Amino acid sequence: QVQLAESGGGLVQAGGSLRLSCAASGRTFSSYAMGWFRQAPGKERAFVAAINWSGASSNYAESVKGRFTISRDNAKNLVYLQMNSLKTEDTAVYYCAAGGARTTREDGYVYWGQGTQVIVSP
Repeated sequence: QVQLAESGGGLVQAGGSLRLSCAASGRTFSSYAMGWFRQAPGKERAFVAAINWSGASSNYAESVKGRFTISRDNAKNLVYLQMNSLKTEDTAVYYCAAGGARTTREDGYVYWGQGTQVIVSP
C-alpha cells in the first residue's frame, strides 16, 4: 500500500515557475514508477510526465516537454515536478500516481494522490 500527498500548488503568473512535490508513504516507494497527471476545468485528466523506479528514464507530454522536469528522491520517498515557463493553459489540478511501469496511461497506475491546484494567471 502506498499513500501519496501532493503539495506545492498555488497561483503564479504566466512565465513563472512552481515545483510540485509528492510525498509517498510505504517502504516500497522505490519499486514504483511515478507519474504526474493533470485535470483542467471541464476536461478529462491527462498525462503530464512519468519516471521509472530508479529515476533513470522519464517521458513527457508534448505540451510540457522542455518546460517541465520530473525527478525523484527514493531516499526521501519524494517525486517532484519542476514547472517552468508556465502558461495559462497549465492551469489544472495536478495529481501524482504510483504504478508498475512508466506509462502515459491512467490505468497503469494503482495509487493516486488527492491533487494540488495550480493556477496560472495571464
